[in-house]
Amino acid sequence: MPSLPPAHGLRFAFGTLTVLPVRVTRWDREAARGGMLCAPLAGLAVGLGAAGLGVLLLLLGAGPLLAAVGGVAVPAVLTRGLHLDGLADTADGLGSGKPAADALRIMKQSDIGPFGVLTLVLVLLAQVAALAQLYAASWARGALAVAVAACAARLVLTLAARAGVPAAGPEGLGAAVAGVVPV
Repeated sequence: MPSLPPAHGLRFAFGTLTVLPVRVTRWDREAARGGMLCAPLAGLAVGLGAAGLGVLLLLLGAGPLLAAVGGVAVPAVLTRGLHLDGLADTADGLGSGKPAADALRIMKQSDIGPFGVLTLVLVLLAQVAALAQLYAASWARGALAVAVAACAARLVLTLAARAGVPAAGPEGLGAAVAGVVPV
């Protein structure tokens, strides 16, 4: 069986994990494997964009707080809020106190509940506060932190897609990439 050209994995990663205009040309398990292995590269691109905006704002005279808001906003924009949507869905599902099947149904709903809103507000405030503190100490610390955080967050996708980790349900992106990365 011939190996998948690296471009397919990169397209899958950037096309599914970012808003960058990359066309996914293959949507199969082999492309998903390549995409999940390349996910940290997509994260690095997102992180470098966030770091770039933060540093630019500092150079233009903005304070560390505004630079941090920019650094937190860029990943949300460049990923279509995918990670924030997932966080809110998870909070709503777990916060419901319902059995697993009902919690999954709640997580699939398109609206956001009170647990999701509260979790998003607190997490975004914590991210901005931490990044502002880092930018206040040094522009380099803030820029490095936001770039490493975005890359590490996508590395978690690679780990979550490894063999032996099941998908939560039989459909969606999670089902498409579940178990594609060898241990």
